[in-house]
Amino acid sequence: MSSFGEFVKARRAELGLTLRAFCLKWSIDPSNWSKMERGRLPPPQGERLAEYARFLQLAKGSDAWFELFDLAAAEAGRIPEDLQDSELLEKLPVLFRTLREAQSDGGRDSEELLEELKRKVREA
Repeated sequence: MSSFGEFVKARRAELGLTLRAFCLKWSIDPSNWSKMERGRLPPPQGERLAEYARFLQLAKGSDAWFELFDLAAAEAGRIPEDLQDSELLEKLPVLFRTLREAQSDGGRDSEELLEELKRKVREA
């Protein structure tokens, strides 16, 4: 999945529910849900997002649950709450610097970049 809205829409479809049926079941405004699926409204955060995860029948801690929360955080320009520890946050500048260097390099393949990134994070 490339966006929060696409993920939510695909998951609703996996449940075999039309937009209207899903919204009726959970007493959600179909217009707003549709806007969220289309990326016209930003993803919710916090308790509301946890509620939506429940509506989408995502088990807490499952890969799909984390994907939902990661996509919501990314689209809000935030780091997922469960990853906000001081050790990780201190290493973020290394990640940013490495990504900028890769952008200016242009010709490096993704495996080479990933290996370099792992090495730099370990050394930081």
